[in-house]
Amino acid sequence: MKVTGIEEVSKKRTRVYLDGTFAFVLYKGELRKYQIREGMELEEEALWELQTKVLPKRAKLRAMNLLKNRQYTEKQLMDKLQLGGYSQEIAQEAVEYVKSYHYVDDARYAYDYVACQAERRSRKEIEQKLMQRGIRRELIGSAIEALEADGFVPDEAAMIRRLLEKKQFTWQEADDKGKRRIYAYFYRKGFSPELVRQVMEDSYDYYGDNEPGN
Repeated sequence: MKVTGIEEVSKKRTRVYLDGTFAFVLYKGELRKYQIREGMELEEEALWELQTKVLPKRAKLRAMNLLKNRQYTEKQLMDKLQLGGYSQEIAQEAVEYVKSYHYVDDARYAYDYVACQAERRSRKEIEQKLMQRGIRRELIGSAIEALEADGFVPDEAAMIRRLLEKKQFTWQEADDKGKRRIYAYFYRKGFSPELVRQVMEDSYDYYGDNEPGN
């Protein structure tokens, strides 16, 4: 395959194109080792070695280094590696490698996230956040069930009361726009309108003859 382009990514790294298509990111030392330069034909043996040995090994090390600083889901780690220039196949190989040592565990991630956020976010918002991180719905449900089995049941009504107090919202003092805004706010947070209404009815004698939405 012909090397049709070499672009500098940083002082140490370059982006290499083969036959007009992006192929991989190499360190400048690797360019020198394999004598890669623009316009040359890259030998099949060198290409095979890069794709099956050099890049997979580096991707695994990169994944390990990333996991030293924070927890990742499989999807997050895949995305991070691909953003770094690794192909989907090599990134997947690296993810499977760290998974084999349980350094990446979506079930554990879901449990930890739910335990951390259960007193701050609605169940619906937690589900949305975790699904955005690539966690499967069944793993999220299992994490929530496990916490509930341990006696940890989130109190969404208490969350709504705290948020109302934080926002210093008073039904009697709010105009129609403000009332619509507060319902929209809680809807975005994943709380049901019925629960929001019930909390305000139970906690505040704001309505008089005018119920919310009228």
